[in-house]
Amino acid sequence: MKNIIGKILGSYEIQSELSRKAGKINLLAHDLRTQESVVIKLLLFNDEFEWDDLKLFEREVQILKNLTHPKLPRYIDSFDSQAPEYFALVQTYINSPTLEQHLKQGHSFTEIEVKEVARQILEILIYLHEQKPPVIHRDIKPSNILLDIKPDNIQVYLIDFGSVKTITSSNFEHTVVGTYGYMAPEQFGGTPVPASDLYSLGATLIHCCTGTHPADLPQTNLQIQFKQATNLSTEFANWLELMTQPSLDRRLHSARYAIDILEVPAKLVTTGIKPSGSKIELTKNADTLEILIPPSGVDVPLTFIGLFAIAWNAGIFAWTAGALSMPSPTNIALALFSLPFWGVGVFMVYWVIFCVFGKTRLRISNIDKVVYTPKHFTRDVDGEHVEVHSQLTIHAGVNEYKLKVNTGSVKSEVELEWLAHEVNDWLATDVTDVTDG
Repeated sequence: MKNIIGKILGSYEIQSELSRKAGKINLLAHDLRTQESVVIKLLLFNDEFEWDDLKLFEREVQILKNLTHPKLPRYIDSFDSQAPEYFALVQTYINSPTLEQHLKQGHSFTEIEVKEVARQILEILIYLHEQKPPVIHRDIKPSNILLDIKPDNIQVYLIDFGSVKTITSSNFEHTVVGTYGYMAPEQFGGTPVPASDLYSLGATLIHCCTGTHPADLPQTNLQIQFKQATNLSTEFANWLELMTQPSLDRRLHSARYAIDILEVPAKLVTTGIKPSGSKIELTKNADTLEILIPPSGVDVPLTFIGLFAIAWNAGIFAWTAGALSMPSPTNIALALFSLPFWGVGVFMVYWVIFCVFGKTRLRISNIDKVVYTPKHFTRDVDGEHVEVHSQLTIHAGVNEYKLKVNTGSVKSEVELEWLAHEVNDWLATDVTDVTDG
């Protein structure tokens, strides 16, 4: 779509082009009815068009219609055209430069300024995340934040809801949307949650503090290493670290909690305390450590496995009964062929029974080493991101005891990390923290 400046689309006269990327154009226009400046986002039906873009565009329109916040663009209008083919979304125009522009111009942000940006964006996220259903932005980054800096005042706005998503009980979409360097690890799996926006905000604030794109900073276990490149207060640096924890279990869980901790760091609950709801029992003697992990109980995934095990075994039973009714020796051969399938079925039944009734009791002495591996992502042979769950390995002589998250009653990384440090306290040596490599 060329030479559009000066033309009229609907009731809007195009004044300038604000930005352009694959199949999308943002335009500054003049509303001929209200005489106000507006922003028109066009989704073009050209060679770069993808149906997922249309789905996101329609969702953006519907969500903006229901949002009313002074720090968000306000929905005005939407329409389409057949010649040329495009969809248009009209929003209020906020006359402020982006945070990205400030960074490119070399603006050096003070800690006070960064905290104010954090506070205002968190207030917006509280509004979004507490909608019914919750609204996740999914693409918080410097180019999507407008920042008006004055000597005695800072005004912050959040724009571009082209990646927005709502959370509903029937939402099974797994589209990967976001910007590398600012995306939370769980977004690579297409499963964002409200805390994913906190990660993106934290990465954006780290960019402000360091002047370096977060993807260009070193990482350890997917955790952005930024402290060495800043001169921040210990409290604020620790807060940023909690915002950008790669593990959801360790990240600040909500915008409201994040702003509370930002303003009053003493409200933070330390992870050295036994996690709420944990049923793991430890008994520490002079020469023996006993760990009792109770049954995990019934949950949705286990229920699904149980129903699948019933269907699987019923199918194998019917197939085997049919095979045995055949003439010999064919029946024997077919029965032997079914044995591996019976093995899978029996294992599934065992696993369900163990999770519901089984206890794990470890009595360990002569511990040589404790190795804790945090949750991380690696790549498989096809180059796809694969999540590797946390694991605690206790080495005692020739024996090796492994405890993993989501494979029993250890429910979260926080619980497993707490257990690792409890074992470490008893052992009075350091826990070895294994990295990806």
